[in-house]
Parts: sequence; C-alpha cells; structure tokens
Amino acid sequence: MRIGRIRLAAGLLAALAVIVGAVIGLPVATAIAQSSAGSTTVIEEIRVSGSQRIEPETVRSYMNVKVGDRFNAARVDRSLKALFATGLFADVRMRRQGKVLVVSIVENPIINRLAFEGNNRIDDPALEAEVQLRPRVVYTRARVQSDVQRIIDLYRRSGRFAATVEPKVIQLEQNRVDLVFEISEGQVTEIAKIRFVGNRAYSDGQLRSALATKESRWYRFLTSNDTYDPDRLTLDRELLRKYYLSRGYADFRVNSAVAELTADRSAFFITITVEEGELYTFGDIDIDTGLRDLDGEQLKNLVVTPTGELYDAELVEDTVQNLTFELGRLGYAFVDIRPRVDRDKEERTISLTYEIKEGPRVYVERIDIEGNVRTLDKVIRREFRLAEGDAFNTAKLRRSRSRIRGLGFFDKVAVSNQPGSSQDRTVINVEVQEQSTGELSFGAGVSTSENVIGEVSIRERNLLGRGQDLRLSFSISTRRQELDLAFTEPYFLDKPVSAGFDIFNRETDFQDRSSFDEASVGFRLRAGYRITERLRQQVHYELRQDKISDVSSSASNVIKQQEGTDITSAVGYGLTYDRRDDASEPTKGYIFRVNQSFAGFGGDVRYVRSSIRFAHYFPVTSDLIAAIKWNEGYIFGLDQDVSISDRFFLGGESFKGFESGGVGPRDVSTDDSLGGNLFYVGTAELRFPLGLPSEFGIVGRVYAQAGSLADVDDNDPNIFDKGSVRASAGFGISWGSPFGPIRLDFTEAFITEDVDKTEFFRFSFGTRF
Repeated sequence: MRIGRIRLAAGLLAALAVIVGAVIGLPVATAIAQSSAGSTTVIEEIRVSGSQRIEPETVRSYMNVKVGDRFNAARVDRSLKALFATGLFADVRMRRQGKVLVVSIVENPIINRLAFEGNNRIDDPALEAEVQLRPRVVYTRARVQSDVQRIIDLYRRSGRFAATVEPKVIQLEQNRVDLVFEISEGQVTEIAKIRFVGNRAYSDGQLRSALATKESRWYRFLTSNDTYDPDRLTLDRELLRKYYLSRGYADFRVNSAVAELTADRSAFFITITVEEGELYTFGDIDIDTGLRDLDGEQLKNLVVTPTGELYDAELVEDTVQNLTFELGRLGYAFVDIRPRVDRDKEERTISLTYEIKEGPRVYVERIDIEGNVRTLDKVIRREFRLAEGDAFNTAKLRRSRSRIRGLGFFDKVAVSNQPGSSQDRTVINVEVQEQSTGELSFGAGVSTSENVIGEVSIRERNLLGRGQDLRLSFSISTRRQELDLAFTEPYFLDKPVSAGFDIFNRETDFQDRSSFDEASVGFRLRAGYRITERLRQQVHYELRQDKISDVSSSASNVIKQQEGTDITSAVGYGLTYDRRDDASEPTKGYIFRVNQSFAGFGGDVRYVRSSIRFAHYFPVTSDLIAAIKWNEGYIFGLDQDVSISDRFFLGGESFKGFESGGVGPRDVSTDDSLGGNLFYVGTAELRFPLGLPSEFGIVGRVYAQAGSLADVDDNDPNIFDKGSVRASAGFGISWGSPFGPIRLDFTEAFITEDVDKTEFFRFSFGTRF
C-alpha cells in the first residue's frame, strides 16, 4: 500500500511538472518532468516554430541535441543557451510534447537603415566608422547599447562630456527596423582650472606652462588643448616628470591627477598632486668600459653631465646616445650602456658611472612595412640606416624613424622591433599612415621690399608614390613676376644621389633701386649626395640669359654700359655640414655652408663666385636661444668686369636697418645702387618668449649686425666705394599665425655712410590657403 502511494505521488509530481513546462516553457520544468518520467524516451522530432528568415534546419544546427537522442535536461539547457548566444533570437522557449521537442523562437529584427540625427561637430562617416551596427545586420539591444557608449566616448575624446545619445527604433514590415541615434552634442567641456598641490619650487603658473592641457581662455579658440582629454592628462604627468627631472629634482613623483566634472557637465577642475623631493646636483662622473681595446678616457668628451651642475635626466639620455653613436662609429655594434646611479641624500648629489658592456649579438632578420598604400616600399627602405642582415643598433633605429618622418609623406610613423625566428634575430616593424602630398596653394602677402605679393603653386611631393618632387609655381608682385618648374628625384638610378632640374623665367623691376629692369630665363641641373650622415655635397650646372632693359636716361653710366643681353654658362658645387637639432627652429648645434660657381664654359660671362655661411645656435637657458651667424661672399671676373646681374646687393632681410640695396657702392650723381663684388655680415641674435601662451607661437628677438659691401670694377669718380663697416641693432617679433608667418622688425642703423639708405621698420606677412 505504501509503495502504491509513493508511485501515485511521483506520477502526480511528474504530471504537474509537464503542465508547468508546457505553460512557461522552462528547461527546469522540463528537466523535472524528464527526471520524473524517466530518461529512456527518445526524441523522434525537433519542431521549430516562429522562424521567418532563419531556416528551421539552421536553428537545429545550433542545438546540442539531435533526433534520436534521449531527452536530457542538461543538454536541452545547453541548447537553449547556444541559441541565445547566436544573437539571432530575441526569445527562445523549449517544451516537450510526447516524443517531440518543440522549439519556439522569436527572431531579432534586421536593421534596414542606420541614421544619425543632431550631429554637427562629428560627421556621419566618422560615426559610422565608430559603431559596429550596420544595415543588414541583426539588431540586438546589447549591440545598440554598446554603440551608444562608443558614440559617447567619441564625443568625450573631442571634449564634449555633456553629449547624450538616444537610440530610436522604427518598426517595419518583414521584421525589419530603422535605427536612429538621436544625438545631443552639448557644449565643449572646458578646463575651468588647473590646480597643483605639493609644489614649492615652482608656481602653479610655471607648472601649467609645462602641460599640454591648458585652461580655457578666449584666445584659445584655434586650439583644442583647453578641452578635457584623459589621454592628454596622462601625457601631462610625463611632461611634469620631465620638467622636474631636467631641473634637478630626481625624486619627483606625480601622486595623482584628478579631473572633476561640474554638476552641469560644462567644465572640469583638474587637481594634480605632486611630491617634489630634494634638489640634486651631478656628483662624480665616470665611464667603466668592459670592451676590449677601448679606453674610457677617450670617451669623456662625449659626456654632457658635468660635475657640480644641476641634475638633468635629459643630459643623461643625451650622453648615452652620444656614446652609442660613437661606439657604433668605432665598430662596436653590440654594446649595452647603462648609467649606474649612486645617490647621496645627505650631500644631495648623484654620481654616475656609465657602464659599457658588450650587448647581445642581435641581427636584423627582416624589415616589415605596413600602411603604405601609395608609397612604394623602397622609398621607405632607403631611408633606413639599417638593412636586413645588419647588426641591430637602437640609435640607428631611432635615426631611421627620424629620416622616414622627415620625408613628409606620412601623418604617423611607428617603428618597433620584436623577437625574430631565433634569439639572435629581430624583426623591425614599420607602421605608417599616409597623408596628402599634393598641394594646390594660392598665396597672398605684404612685405616692405615687394609690397603686395601673390602666388599660385601646384606641387606633388610624392609623385606616383616614388618620392619624387614636382612643382610648378607662378608668383607676382608689384616689382617681380616669376614662373618656375622644378623636379627632384631623391634617389637617381636607385642610388643615394638626388638629381633634378629647374626651369625659370623671372622679370624684376629695379627702377627704384638701380634705374633698370631685368629679365632672366634659363634652367639649372643639380645633383646632391651625402658624404657622411651630416655632410652633404651638391653640384649644379646653370644656363641663363639675362637682359637689362628700360634703363632710365638719368641712370648711372655704369648701368647704361651694361644694357643688353648676356648668356651665362656656369658650373658649381656646395658643401653643407649640419649639426643642428632642428632645421626650422634650431635650439642648439651649428651649420656650415660653402658654395662656389665657375662661369665661362661657353656664354658671354666669365667669373668665379664664392660664398660662406655659418650659424651656431646654443641655449642660454631653457627659454633663451642665442645665435651667432656669419655670411660672406666674393666674386671676381676672369679677364672682364663683373656684370651688375651677378654682383651682391646688401640690405633688407640680409642686413636689417638698411633698405634693399641700401648698403655699398653707389653712384652719388644718380643715387643708383651698383652692388659689389665683396660682402660680409655678422649677426648676433637672442630669441626669447614674450610671456604669452606658447601655443600662440609668438617669440621676440633682439639682434645686432655688422658688415659691409664693396669693390666695383669701375673707376668712375662719381662712385662711392669706401667699403667701411656699417652696423645696426634692433628687436623683432615673429608670429607663426594661422594665416601665415608674420615678422615685424624695428632696427636702428647706428654706423652708416651718408650715401646709405636706411629704414627703421620692416614687416612681412604671407599665407597660403
């Protein structure tokens, strides 16, 4: 009797489980039914209901149970989870009907169209590249929420933390939807204040000047540095560290950098907590070399960390780089240089021993280049200082990256290395992102010497992806018209020799200066090659026709005698040794140039023309950059006088404080400038900030110049040709404005001759758009 009651209770429980499973379709209920009814029942059919686009057989293929399997709660549950994991279904239910497993599905809709509304600052293509959903892709709520967050993150990276995104779904027939992201961009989230905690040596203002992030000001409308960017704040931590480490604070740390958003989400308050530590100076400096036949004393002159000076981490890095380059030049390809630090906290000194050891022998297995869609591989490879099979050298790798960036063909250049096929092999990876190299520019400007200037230029700096440079330009001003066609092949015949040509036609009005007009037409063939990494030589051949015309009736007799046409056939060479740290805005180093031209290989003109230029730049402090420059030239005719077209003229940009052609030999009876065969100008200059925000690009300059121009091949008594020294001094302001470079110079010429033409103010403004 008791056994019968137990069986009756079990049967009632199983029936109840089947009823619950049929009503709510839960695997748990089905499992209870299966467990109670027994597990020997075989599935004879899997019936799929609710499918529209997806074939029933496709649904069955995702399941863990098949026809012929026994009913098993665990496997049915895994089938349910597998169907949900596909992302194709909004709902899945399973129930058992006798020997049939019924699968009821509700398919997720398909996106018919994707649209963005309310986006003005970020265009549709940029948003489409950010989101993952696309037309004809299955719609799911999880994917929509993920894309909403992606769009918000994109706006936050652009400084708009108040942006909101609301997804809207428009139901269509055939289980399709239109998805619309309604965007409220909000205002730019500015930086209201940057505060520092823990700084004693430097004020908040001094530290703020070292950061890439800036406080919002009205004059920063052309930059985005005053909007909050988490990545930029991470960079600021490193910039602060470099700022202190280069000023003697070797223990400096940034403890925290916190950005707090205001309640209305319109601005951030940034608080940076620092720990400065103590001020250190360099102690004893030594070199410990473990390399055979290498004496550390011969490397002492490469050390730029002098004892007794404030500690500077950048100087330590410079010393390591200097030693690496020199050892590579001496033939030590595998070196490991590590500065050993001995810190004396009581004396507050840091002694350094540069340990030079033999590094692991690693060779370049291969060089992989990615991202160059248009530029040929060989254009990039020929800039490498390393080749496949060479001994790996970190300094040469950095130099290679610098040379690739210097091409100007790429927006981004990333060079890294990774282990190769064996321990002594490394693979160099180069990733580039190309930028536009074609230029169509229209220029306009104003200058003291040429009044209004206009220019039209078309240029391709990477012709056909081969690195070739082709330029056609036309410029016109109130005094000059010029048409130029120039072409340069940087690696002629795949050799490290640049070759090119220039074709030109110039017409210049010299009436105000020397009472004549000049027209020049001709061409120049040129080639250049590197003798060493820093020394370069150029050679050229020029064929030119010069015509002097429209000579005024009141002009100097010297000029009247030269009216007519001359043909010049000349060859020349130039040597340039460049040790500057930057070609456009040098802060240290020097450059030396010498040029010579020889005319007389055919044509009407015979002369030897020589010139020398030297400039040395050195930092007085971190903000003050001094420069000393020397410029000199001499030309003499070979059995004939030097034509006025070939003489030197001094003044204007070449000698401030004097008008163009305002210095040197002059016909006092007509006031015509005649130029000279010999000139020299020395310049001392100091460049400094004006206390304005650095992003303005405005700097001040004070300078002094001294020089002279003399020697005319004529004994006319009316010619003043004294060759005395002239001198001037002044100050200037340079602004790299968004509209082009602007220069203002105020110069007083304090040593002059009575016949000289002086000027106090000179300005120039030019732009391309």
